[in-house]
Amino acid sequence: MTKKIVLIIQARTGSTRFPEKVLKLIQKKSMIWHVINRVKQIPKIDVIVLATTKKKEDLVLVNIAKNNDIQYFQGKTHNVLDRFFQCAKKFNADIIIRITSDCPLIDPKLIQQMLHVYLNHDYDYLSNTIKPTFPDGLDVEIFSFQALEQAFHSAKWKSEIEHVTPYIKKNSKIFKIFNYENKKNFSNIRLTVDEPLDLKLIRKIYKKFRPKLIFSLNDIIKIISNDPNFFLINRDLERDAGYKKSLQYDKQIR
Repeated sequence: MTKKIVLIIQARTGSTRFPEKVLKLIQKKSMIWHVINRVKQIPKIDVIVLATTKKKEDLVLVNIAKNNDIQYFQGKTHNVLDRFFQCAKKFNADIIIRITSDCPLIDPKLIQQMLHVYLNHDYDYLSNTIKPTFPDGLDVEIFSFQALEQAFHSAKWKSEIEHVTPYIKKNSKIFKIFNYENKKNFSNIRLTVDEPLDLKLIRKIYKKFRPKLIFSLNDIIKIISNDPNFFLINRDLERDAGYKKSLQYDKQIR
């Protein structure tokens, strides 16, 4: 039986460090528009869903989903694990691809390659985030509904509930986990948007490629070869700062 593949984009406007960052313009289009436009290029995806909150301020994201002909789901604000589980359940997902909305350079080819590996092996969870070798901002996680369901019922820590997949990644004895690695390590390059400096770099990259709106990691790497200083603007910002901060104040909540 064919398994239903649902790609879920996690998004809300209420970022603590950079409010409304998903609505910031890059080449006259919102950042979230670019994420949606890029994942639409991936074949084999049955449903694309923008998973946001029930807050009034996030209705703008619901409208963006509608205007771009993708599905939407409104769930809990801080219990993102619950939001993902309920969303996956609603759309009858067998396989979930998790993408976050602060990655406007997410590479459709990379997701396609990772999905191919996942579909041809018996993994519960596959990602390129356990031991990162890809730039920050090209994070992709692919996992089974069963793994998500088990995390939903078993996760006890605040960090596990706010960040969706830590319970799965921490339990390699329960789940069959695979880390997808690049041949060359580019994990020191930052292509995510958590701070205004990040957005400045992303705009610079899109400007370099205009009028093209979709270009691959390989295209971006060519810039590094020609101009290593191009990416220095945000190099001092920490990778996964939000998750690391949540670990500092972590507590068992159920």
